[in-house]
Amino acid sequence: MLESTQKQAIQQAYSQYLEYRQLKPRRGQKLMIAEIARLLGDIQVNGEGQRCSDPAVAVIEAGTGTGKTVAYLLPAIVMAAEAKKTLVLSTATVTLQEQIVFRDLPDVLKNSGLSFSFQLAKGRGRYACISKLDRVLSAELETDSLMDMFAGQEASVSGMGKKSAGQERASRKLYQAMLEDFASSKWAGDRDSWSDVIDEEYWRMITTDHAQCTNRRCSYFHQCPFFKARACLDEADVIVVNHDIVMADLALGGGAILPDIKECLYVFDEGHHLPDKAIGHFACHSRIRGSISWLEKTDSYLKKKLRPVMQKSEMMDSVAALQLVLQELVAGYQQVRQLLEPVLAGQENIRNPRFISYRFQEGKIPEAIRHQACVLKGLLSNAIRIVDKISKTLNEAMDGKDSVLSSEIAQQLYPNIGAMALRLDKQQQLWSCYEKNSVDDGHEPPDARWIQWNESESGEEMEVFSSPVLPAGLLQDKLWQHCYSAVVTSATLASMDDFHSYRLRAGLPENTRYAIVPGAFRYHDVATLHIPVMSADPGNAESHTDNIVELLPSLLNSGTGILVLFASRRQMQQVYDGLTSSVQQTILLQDDYSRQELLKRHKERVDNQDHSVLFGLSSLSEGIDLPGNYCDHVIIAKIPFAVPDDPVNSALGEWLVSRGHNPFMEIAVPDAALRLIQACGRLLRTETDTGRVTLLDRRIVTKRYGQKMLDSLPSFCREIGYSVSQSNR
Repeated sequence: MLESTQKQAIQQAYSQYLEYRQLKPRRGQKLMIAEIARLLGDIQVNGEGQRCSDPAVAVIEAGTGTGKTVAYLLPAIVMAAEAKKTLVLSTATVTLQEQIVFRDLPDVLKNSGLSFSFQLAKGRGRYACISKLDRVLSAELETDSLMDMFAGQEASVSGMGKKSAGQERASRKLYQAMLEDFASSKWAGDRDSWSDVIDEEYWRMITTDHAQCTNRRCSYFHQCPFFKARACLDEADVIVVNHDIVMADLALGGGAILPDIKECLYVFDEGHHLPDKAIGHFACHSRIRGSISWLEKTDSYLKKKLRPVMQKSEMMDSVAALQLVLQELVAGYQQVRQLLEPVLAGQENIRNPRFISYRFQEGKIPEAIRHQACVLKGLLSNAIRIVDKISKTLNEAMDGKDSVLSSEIAQQLYPNIGAMALRLDKQQQLWSCYEKNSVDDGHEPPDARWIQWNESESGEEMEVFSSPVLPAGLLQDKLWQHCYSAVVTSATLASMDDFHSYRLRAGLPENTRYAIVPGAFRYHDVATLHIPVMSADPGNAESHTDNIVELLPSLLNSGTGILVLFASRRQMQQVYDGLTSSVQQTILLQDDYSRQELLKRHKERVDNQDHSVLFGLSSLSEGIDLPGNYCDHVIIAKIPFAVPDDPVNSALGEWLVSRGHNPFMEIAVPDAALRLIQACGRLLRTETDTGRVTLLDRRIVTKRYGQKMLDSLPSFCREIGYSVSQSNR
């Protein structure tokens, strides 16, 4: 139970914050503060300060204008300090992360009377490896061969050619400037603080990961930007991270990147992204052609680079054995490709014949493919074992315990071997998933497994995927059961006033507390929802697009800054192409600019009293802030249902059907309702904003599920158009 001293500390901090900021208390904000304080006050601890009561989790939907950041910061900071725990604030987007670090936390620190320290935590990949940077400039690191062999799965095979002379000069100039600025303390070594945008290809050459890093054995360890930042985390009361870092820490068992999970009080802002982030983190895939190419280049690297260095080393036998295994793996991948090709042979994609996908029903893999997956898993296990042995020898050499290999040579070789081990491990995870029988345990659906074939300018490629369908078990086993406490919050968590869909996806404990706190906006007085009469609905895509083209010119006359949101890139482009040139001149297409440049141009137009229209996709339906005239009209092309052939969603639907459920009503409709609310949420950003939302999808008034969706939207004043035939019914 919340103690009186704790309650008093929170109340005093809130009162002082309001007084110093000259703000009035908000009802939703007060309710959220009280909900979090009660959750944390009810935690029971043992003599060592560890939680010994049931999991302490709260899910709070806080409407736009609640002031939710302050509402969770004040009680969480007070109670974390009282319990001697670290407060970990996690967001899904960089925008909110920067807002919390550079605006909200300094604001609370200045005006609440609370005393605390805070630190931003970023992944290792956001920092430069000074050892690599130095070696690139010293020509000890052969950049092209390293990129060819050890680029991650996301790198394309076609993009791995040698750089031109101009690119080489540009990269060396960049690296030299970086090293000089780092040496003179003008640059801290992180990507985000460099003055210019850094090309991904250039950055990849000078960053590292945990597998390639030599840690304390590195001669640059005490200057390392990543480890210097990590040292600051140990002293921070509040750590700001993103969901990806939390997932990476959980995958490593917790406490590897962040403090021990049992010592952390988590707040997940933008918490509606958490389940998808978990799925993405624990999914795995492989490009067959790309993997064969990588294996062949790795074999060549061992032959040309490693064997000459190790002629008299104990590693010579290990390198020779590894080469044999790599050659067997090449044959193994060629064999699995031959087995997968017939599976795709009967599939077709009328809309895009250069892309074909096939999902294995119920996750069940044909026996021949499972057998080959077992072969690949065994070969990869053998390769990993040999690479680990080589890594151990290199570690000993770096410690000066090898009479043949010098510490300097070992430091140069270790990152390549570490990267090799990491990629082999990822491949083994995939084929381990394909080797297993698909088993429905009744609690969670089996993993989704599918293959894709695509044809591009660089040739044909076949990809193999495996992904959890629901991350519920992963989050329950790795997060909820072990953390001191967790608060999940967002403006969109309850779908149609029900948390069922989110509870299913997130695997929340039985005793989780749920709350919906009101926002600050008087929607009915300041905004209108308009659903015009239309001659077609999205069921007929071509007619619906034509209808939008017909209606849009008149709709665009209502508003100064207008955001038009489409559910598909294809329809966005077709609508744009169907408009007159005079209308097109007012439109900024999302595909034509970076997100930052798109919003900058839009705001400049509005500031100059010009009419400006943004054409965008779902990524613009959240995470952008366009107050006032920057966005006084939001037009939504159609209800944003998920792509029907998405493999993970299809696998979930298949599982629900097998258990007698209706996936459309239980998953598709609630998820679409949430995305629709998010899109509507772009309209009102401050308490003085006004405007209108137009939905160009009549299904919200003609379909059975539509009324539930309509009622779940903010309480806008409604303008619903009816045709003569409808009004006479």
